[in-house]
Amino acid sequence: MLCDFHLHTDFSGDSDTPAVSQIEMSIALGMARICITDHHDMDVVSPCDFHLDLPAYFPAMEKLRAAYQDRIRIEIGIELGLQNHIAPKLLQTSRQYPFDYIIGSCHFIDGFDPYFPEFFHGKTEAQAYRRFFEVTLSRVQTLDCFDSLGHLDYVVRYGPNKNRHYRYEDYRELIDAILLTLIRKGKALECNTGGFHYGLGHPNPCEEILRRYRELGGELLTVGSDAHTPERIGYDFQRARDLLKACGFSCYTVYHRRKPEFLPL
Repeated sequence: MLCDFHLHTDFSGDSDTPAVSQIEMSIALGMARICITDHHDMDVVSPCDFHLDLPAYFPAMEKLRAAYQDRIRIEIGIELGLQNHIAPKLLQTSRQYPFDYIIGSCHFIDGFDPYFPEFFHGKTEAQAYRRFFEVTLSRVQTLDCFDSLGHLDYVVRYGPNKNRHYRYEDYRELIDAILLTLIRKGKALECNTGGFHYGLGHPNPCEEILRRYRELGGELLTVGSDAHTPERIGYDFQRARDLLKACGFSCYTVYHRRKPEFLPL
């Protein structure tokens, strides 16, 4: 089983799952290694509290890592919500604790998370998708506080028609620029299997983007389920493995102390 490097616990505002439950499921699935990456989105307005209690979070994760050290290797991570206007705060957070791995994700665009229908109000679906990629490009060009870009086409999960009319080709110039920026900066791209769970039939990002990333020379590739509950851990990882091999990858990437390590697919 591939190592899951994107999962959440009840430290995240949108999960009620104790960390122990996530760890025990990972062990039951035969994983040798995981990384817990709870949400930290600052300066946002949301029904969920996405502000991570770092003084409590990091010591709790360290205790769990020690308690389970003979059964599974636990890396301590975080999923930072990328926003240019809080760049100093993001950089400070990334340096505040010795994280093993940091996902940089674009959740809030112009004040709205695409999870909520309000993001799409006043826009066509194509305009909303394009805006998401425009903002994502600006953020990856500006910010350096993360190791891997999370769920690149996250917006498609919640679009009015999801991926029915969505094609990489329609946004090629923006997506290619994002991928080239990641490669130039030595950042990874995440293959997030949440897209399978949401019925898209492909991960986030879709296989065309993953294939293009490899064609452009991208090598750093992380894999995560985005699990908020135990049954989602390792979701469709075998399917993802086969897809990634078909896209030209032979290895994927895990992180320890913010340094990448390659494991075979």
